[in-house]
Amino acid sequence: MRARKSTIPSQTIDAVEHRVRQLCWRYADKLQFHGWHHVSFVRAKAAGFAEHNGADRTVVEVAALVHDVNYIVLRNSPAAAGRDLRMGILRECGVEDTVARWIDELVDEAEMATRGRHISLEAQALSDADTLFKALPVTPVVLAHRYLRENGLSLRELAHKIVGEQRDVHDSGYYFYNPKAAENYSRWALANLQLWQCIKEAVDDPTVVELLDAVHAVDLEAEPAAS
Repeated sequence: MRARKSTIPSQTIDAVEHRVRQLCWRYADKLQFHGWHHVSFVRAKAAGFAEHNGADRTVVEVAALVHDVNYIVLRNSPAAAGRDLRMGILRECGVEDTVARWIDELVDEAEMATRGRHISLEAQALSDADTLFKALPVTPVVLAHRYLRENGLSLRELAHKIVGEQRDVHDSGYYFYNPKAAENYSRWALANLQLWQCIKEAVDDPTVVELLDAVHAVDLEAEPAAS
């Protein structure tokens, strides 16, 4: 484990945490998947990965706190869509401009859809934490339906998105950058990808489509009664 300097003081990190938590609760209806439960998990795991790989933990923590504010701005959007809000939060909380720009850049750098094999240590720590949340065995069971509602996607669209963004990264050997994370969680990641590959195939089966349409119709009928 390698130690690196701390760039952002603890009181500034606390201010960012407080501001992001406020936003997560204010926009809870828009952040069913990417709400505070997601942010706090990624922040905790990213900090641990940063300590392990020698990244600047304080920068990684703050990046984790603001990495998904784009979903407040625009549903089903890339991280870059949240740049103005992200930079506003960081400046409001006293993060220096050069550090704020660094954080904004590493959020883009760590994004699953576009990340490469050779990214910075800080981006690696953030990426591994965010990737782990996706690979958790409980995520497709407990949270997938929340992702669909939050982003206005169909099950078919989500399956294509997950397989399309993650399969090549996994097969190329850098699904996780941290060796310990790869050792501990690669089995979960592979099982998750296999599940979504099966879902991708299943939703093209006409009989399965009929089943899903029937379930959707029941849900629609039940909505007035529930209200």
